[in-house]
Amino acid sequence: MADAPWLTIIGLGEDGPDGLCVASRAALDAAEIVMGPPRHLSLLPDVGARRIDWPVPFADGVETLLSCRGTPTVALASGDPFWFGAGTTLAARLERSEWRALPGRSTFSLAAARLGWALETTACFGLHAAPLTRLRPALAPGRRLIVLLRGGDSVHALAEYLSAEGFGASTLSVLQALGGPREAMTEARADALTGDFSHPVCVAIAVAGDGAVLPLASGRPDDWFDNDGQITKRPVRAMTLSALAPRAFEHLWDIGGGSGSIGIEWLLGDPTLRATCVERDPARAARIAENAARLGQDRLRVVTGSAPQALDGLDPPDAVFVGGGLSQALLDRLTALPAGTRIVANAVTLESEALIAAAQARLGGAVLRLELSQAAPIGPRRGWKAAYPIVQWSVTL
Repeated sequence: MADAPWLTIIGLGEDGPDGLCVASRAALDAAEIVMGPPRHLSLLPDVGARRIDWPVPFADGVETLLSCRGTPTVALASGDPFWFGAGTTLAARLERSEWRALPGRSTFSLAAARLGWALETTACFGLHAAPLTRLRPALAPGRRLIVLLRGGDSVHALAEYLSAEGFGASTLSVLQALGGPREAMTEARADALTGDFSHPVCVAIAVAGDGAVLPLASGRPDDWFDNDGQITKRPVRAMTLSALAPRAFEHLWDIGGGSGSIGIEWLLGDPTLRATCVERDPARAARIAENAARLGQDRLRVVTGSAPQALDGLDPPDAVFVGGGLSQALLDRLTALPAGTRIVANAVTLESEALIAAAQARLGGAVLRLELSQAAPIGPRRGWKAAYPIVQWSVTL
């Protein structure tokens, strides 16, 4: 066909051409160029096409592939190219009419089939180029995870990470070269894993142990966030996140981040969310980044600087939280944001309360006074010890 796409993205398994569908084989036969990682190319017989090794890092090969535009070309990827695979990156650089994809069996599907796990209730992670801490929110006894890793050395790093987090009792099923003649499976506890492993490899984890489990609801315990006392405490954080009302694909500005607890909990709500945390104190900014990394939220961007000046050049927000440093200049900057932006500001001082009262009189929104008390000793008995009241203003511009 004259209007057929010049590029076909084919998902290839460890069984090589034997596992390909008729359409994939036909695309290979018609291709003048076949580009893929050396391991993938080695699985193919001579198909008569010119072969191009995909370089490492992956991004270096994209321009080479695009230079083949107009010539019938096959790009080889592992399994399903659109499940933690190369397909998404390639499709983003091409017009929809330029490519088609013929996926193979994903590693996740093969692993679940070997173990008899229900894939719809198994969390799947692609950690080829992502930190192991991405797993932290999912670590809870009874959870099942399937993790794709960059190489064999990563298997022991994973076992060590799980053990350090208190989940050394987890059962690991290390699956190598799934679906091919070299397929092998090794099972062991994370804290007793031995042996050498080679790429391609994935690990299925049946989580067990007595490590700390991150709650699913907003308002996680304060001790999940390293802090110097500048933290939005758990009950107020839960109320604040409720007021911010995160929705899929939204971006948050967390201004006056302190420990980063608001921005981090925002991100924990959904993997499509983004957040930028603005903190003027460099030590606190570094602590925010460490807290985010430890909880697997490497999507948090930390900006060191004072608002409103530090807001210049940032991606526009869908929601804004002001936890500290409220000023008239900052309010003027925020209230000039596009219509539909949600703002939530918490005030403790009388000066900040006055700013909020004036802003609410001008722009509307809801004002809430939060007064919290905790039981504390009074001699041999107990009484209520009150925290500073917090005035919260929430408005949609």
